Amino acid sequence: MECYCGSKKEFNGCCEPFLKGNSKPLTPEELMRSRYSAYVLGNVEYIINTTAKENRHSEDAALIEEFSKAVSWLKLDVLQAKESVVEFKAYYRDSEGIKVQHEKSNFVYEDDMWLYKDGKHFNSKIERNEPCPCGSGKKYKKCCEKQTTL
Repeated sequence: MECYCGSKKEFNGCCEPFLKGNSKPLTPEELMRSRYSAYVLGNVEYIINTTAKENRHSEDAALIEEFSKAVSWLKLDVLQAKESVVEFKAYYRDSEGIKVQHEKSNFVYEDDMWLYKDGKHFNSKIERNEPCPCGSGKKYKKCCEKQTTL
């Protein structure tokens, strides 16, 4: 099965070893991709454990779990990965339609592993002429945008 993170690799050779604790991501991009897969699978423990200690709050677990269950993750686009910063767009469907989370994430190397520190969110929208995130192969305006405006 292809990995959820969009790497085009098999899940068992991509994010799964990280999620199972068999290995650690070697780069911030690998960590970010594995955290996306963890959101898709609802692996709250991994998300919390891969957050920098200063921003790690166990009370966030319920919110993360609730969010993960309330949405269907569609795809991940990594826009840029340089040093300790990864910019991405994560597409998901909730009760109101398809949305995009556009973020420039900062990562730190602590205790011999990469951890998510924080991120800057951008107000982005899905452009009408871009491929629909649902994977239909149609343009967004001819697919899911049309469904949300009915």
